[in-house]
Amino acid sequence: MLLENKNAIVTGGSQGIGTATSLELAREGANVCLTYRKHADEAFAVRDEIIGMGRQALALQCDIASFDEARRVVEAASAEFGRIDILVNNAGMNWDGVCWKMSEEQWDRVIAVNLKGYFNFVRHVAPMLKEQRSGKIINVTSINGLRGKFGQTNYSASKAGIIGYTKALAKELGAFGVNVNAVAPGLIETAMLKQSEARDKIVDMALAEIVLKRVGQPEDLANVIAFLASEKARHITGEIIKVDGGQYI
Repeated sequence: MLLENKNAIVTGGSQGIGTATSLELAREGANVCLTYRKHADEAFAVRDEIIGMGRQALALQCDIASFDEARRVVEAASAEFGRIDILVNNAGMNWDGVCWKMSEEQWDRVIAVNLKGYFNFVRHVAPMLKEQRSGKIINVTSINGLRGKFGQTNYSASKAGIIGYTKALAKELGAFGVNVNAVAPGLIETAMLKQSEARDKIVDMALAEIVLKRVGQPEDLANVIAFLASEKARHITGEIIKVDGGQYI
């Protein structure tokens, strides 16, 4: 197993990419603390599945935009597991609108969750990784942080910020043996997409761009994240890895 005896925090672990990542890290041997904001039943089901694999697991409610709530999660996970080795910043949101109609609240909330939320967790985990001189941070961004998307100036800005943040973190933490990378998904078949009234239109538009002609699954991201969290990726840092079936090119 790639991650035997490692301890991970995964934000937004109750659905989609976060669930697939939490389960994949556990399959590879890691104990996992996953966060959720609204979907408690789903989060506890993931926790129980991880425990059923013989791993330790926590499911903790958290608004990642809150500095203090992020600290509480990190402290609880550290107390439960003894140390933290892996941080996967995954939780995020979108609140779309064209720039000439976007409210200040729409802008502030998306930036607070998608960008500040990542800072909140890194700020509390980084001192631990620095002191133990090892660790992995994986940030989930988006191809729309690389190219922008109509109607998503707030989301695209937040995801572009994550890219710059990832590269700066890699420079700051590299001397302490900490790897920092990001994955940039294209369209992924999450619960949010499945429940969207515009799902078929969204999928058709994406498939016109995706060279592999398939919509990505959460497991496609989870597999790459698990690799980046392992020692097999020990000489990779500061990278933004697109997992999009060729949608960006």
